[in-house]
Amino acid sequence: MSEPFRPRAPITAADVLSWLEETAVAVRAGEVSADDLIAVLGELRRASAACADASDWALLAAREEGASLRQIAPVFGKGYVRAPAARLEKLHRQALSSAQWLEILRQRADGV
Repeated sequence: MSEPFRPRAPITAADVLSWLEETAVAVRAGEVSADDLIAVLGELRRASAACADASDWALLAAREEGASLRQIAPVFGKGYVRAPAARLEKLHRQALSSAQWLEILRQRADGV
């Protein structure tokens, strides 16, 4: 029997910290130019936006799978449900389901 699928984030905070420490050493050694840093800044900002979009999708999907706001609240760093509730309210102005949100993300990627 195969193991059930367990989704994981494609990158973790530990991955980012490790990369940052390695890159900081290269910067201090003079191996990285300002232009290189500007380019990576752009990549990081795009990746940050993609992670936020993925987080929104996971929030919608978790609710669809029956998760309560109380269950979700701790990942928002709060002990109360206002943060995820407010985010859901904002998301629902654009999409009512994780499938709709994914379609919006696909259209953005395609430049539609």
